[in-house]
Amino acid sequence: MTEESVLSGAEPFFLKGNETGVLLSHGFTGTTQSMRYLGDALHRAGYTVSAPRLPGHGVSPAAMAKSTALQWIGTLEDALGELKARCQRVFIGGLSMGGTLTLYIAGKHADKIAGAFSINACLHTDNPDLAVLAFERRAPPAIPALAPDIKDAATTVISYPEIPVASFREFLALLAATRELLPRVTCPTLIMQSRQDHLVPPANARTIANLIGARRAELVWLDNSYHVATIDFDKDVIAAEVQRFIASV
Repeated sequence: MTEESVLSGAEPFFLKGNETGVLLSHGFTGTTQSMRYLGDALHRAGYTVSAPRLPGHGVSPAAMAKSTALQWIGTLEDALGELKARCQRVFIGGLSMGGTLTLYIAGKHADKIAGAFSINACLHTDNPDLAVLAFERRAPPAIPALAPDIKDAATTVISYPEIPVASFREFLALLAATRELLPRVTCPTLIMQSRQDHLVPPANARTIANLIGARRAELVWLDNSYHVATIDFDKDVIAAEVQRFIASV
């Protein structure tokens, strides 16, 4: 496999449906695999679904190290423009950093988003050791990645064995910028959070609910999944909640 080869299952996907579009974003070091089940469920419900692959993801840690938050945002903005050209209204949602990017896009492009939904989105890691590592002059190029946080042991998650420190710096910058944009998230927003999440502190959900500018902000707790909830035991709960939310807006 060359550095530019996309891992099997990590490819972007586009599913043509009706005049309601849904833009889906996977998370940090993750792939579109995590959004496929939800994307297929939304497509069966009739919606047009776009799930781009964020630059540096689904390829190799070396490729990840060269990617930036600006590129991740730009990829979603391009996909948003494509959906807006096809659909009368567009919703956006994502998992983990994909949820962070969802809130960033919803705040920056409030006039283009009909509604937003986040799943285990991150605004703060509550991990001083990682924060120090990000700007440590003697930091290694990469650190070992934790095992995918999923309760369903029968599900395999496509992931990297290590996390480039340069990418983590980009991630932290994105968290800070998104937090500042939260008051500009004015569209209806659905916030979903696993009660047991070993990567993103569940307190992030209340931070989002308290800081966004939306008059309508729903918080739904997931009781039977860990961090990668979109392909965990609560995947059908998430699909049903998102469909209910879209239909209600």
